[in-house]
Amino acid sequence: MSDEKKVIFSGIQPSGNLTIGNYLGALKNWVKLQDEYDCFYCIVDMHAITVRQEPKGLREKTLEVLALYLASGLDPNKNTLFIQSHVPAHAELSWVLNCFTYMGELSRMTQFKDKSAKHEENINTGLFAYPVLMAADILLYQTDLVPVGVDQKQHLELSRDIAQRFNNLYSPTFKVPEPYIGTEGAKIMSLQEPEKKMSKSDENENAFITMLDSPDVIRKKISRAVTDNLGTVRNSDEQPGIKNLLSIFSTFTGRTSEDIAKEYEGAGYAKFKADTAEAVIAELEPIQIKCREYIANKDYLNEVYKEGAEKAARVAYKTLRKVHKKVGFIPKE
Repeated sequence: MSDEKKVIFSGIQPSGNLTIGNYLGALKNWVKLQDEYDCFYCIVDMHAITVRQEPKGLREKTLEVLALYLASGLDPNKNTLFIQSHVPAHAELSWVLNCFTYMGELSRMTQFKDKSAKHEENINTGLFAYPVLMAADILLYQTDLVPVGVDQKQHLELSRDIAQRFNNLYSPTFKVPEPYIGTEGAKIMSLQEPEKKMSKSDENENAFITMLDSPDVIRKKISRAVTDNLGTVRNSDEQPGIKNLLSIFSTFTGRTSEDIAKEYEGAGYAKFKADTAEAVIAELEPIQIKCREYIANKDYLNEVYKEGAEKAARVAYKTLRKVHKKVGFIPKE
């Protein structure tokens, strides 16, 4: 691990299909960070099982997410890319941190409330303690910065609180991580309910675009995106549907929302939507081709995740050994 570079940690769950929200809010930004930071990018399969998963599907999706990481431009020689369950230190530290986290803190987590409402038949302990595992993920790597969406800020705050509590009880052990929040496109909204974040678990398939959707599907979904009756393309909170499409167009092309709005002033929504779809397709198509190539090359994916896990484990166990020593466990060696 480089001494000069700050450490970044983040991860994506391999449940459902990754959306353009995952791409624009996470992957596209991660690629920009890989030269400047020491980056650990994880596929968080342990988090995924807080909701029931079909085992074969979970294995397939885990490899698909890794292939999408690579196809999006994440270089395994510049980043540590690994599968969470391949580094047991995540589960081991999570147990210790559970003992330094209060029930009241976890019961206030909005994501627990939301997921409990959606999965009433399966309100399990893992779902409740999910933020502690997330804290372990982050703190194991002495992380300086965590790229988080607005909806994950509460979990990061808890990670900071746990780190400070442990450091105060014993002695400085964990770095207290800071959020790294991108600007434009950090939060992509639903195409059908633009007041709500785009989600891969949305029951309405027209609400989200996946990274592997075909060009025709992308065109259809964007043409059906909810807008309004005003007929003017403006970057305004009063027009959430249009504002969301502007954000998508902007983040895919690198142009500002204001510049795009000016270009489509008086042009009507049909042309604006059609051009937004083409901007999405132009960037996703090469990624889709590369992704299919990686999925067909299982041996290479295997090599990437094995090497990534070995590299991650070396760093993670340094932290875990310190933690074990401080809480009074007898060291294994």
